[in-house]
Amino acid sequence: QVQLAESGGGLVQAGGSLRVTCAASGGTFSSRAMAWFRQAPGKERQFVAGINWSGVATVYADSVKGRFTISRDNAKNTAYLQMNNLKPEDTAVYYCAIGQSYYGSVYSQTRMYDYWGQGTQVTVSS
Repeated sequence: QVQLAESGGGLVQAGGSLRVTCAASGGTFSSRAMAWFRQAPGKERQFVAGINWSGVATVYADSVKGRFTISRDNAKNTAYLQMNNLKPEDTAVYYCAIGQSYYGSVYSQTRMYDYWGQGTQVTVSS
C-alpha cells in the first residue's frame, strides 16, 4: 500500500528554520507532481509549494516565496520543504501530497492529488 511519512516538524522561534521531509513507499512516483499543503486550526487546507515530475519546475504560494524551497529526490521517493525565516503565521500542520497519475505538473487544488500523508506539526513562536 502507498504510504507517505512526514517528519521534521517541531517548535521554532520566529526567524528560525526547519526542514520537513516526506518519504513515500509502496510505489514509484517519478511521473507525478509532489506538493506541500498546510492547515491551521479553523482554516481550510492551503497550497504551500509544489514541484513537477522532473523537478525542473516549482510553484510557491505568495506567502512563502523567497523563504521556502521545495525539492525532491526521485531515486529515494522523497520530497523536502526547507523553511527559512519562519513567521508565527506559518504555524500549521504540514501535509505532503502526490499528484494524479496522468498529471505531472503542479496544481494548487487539493482535488488534483491522489495520496496524502498524516501531517507534521510546525509551530513558530513569537
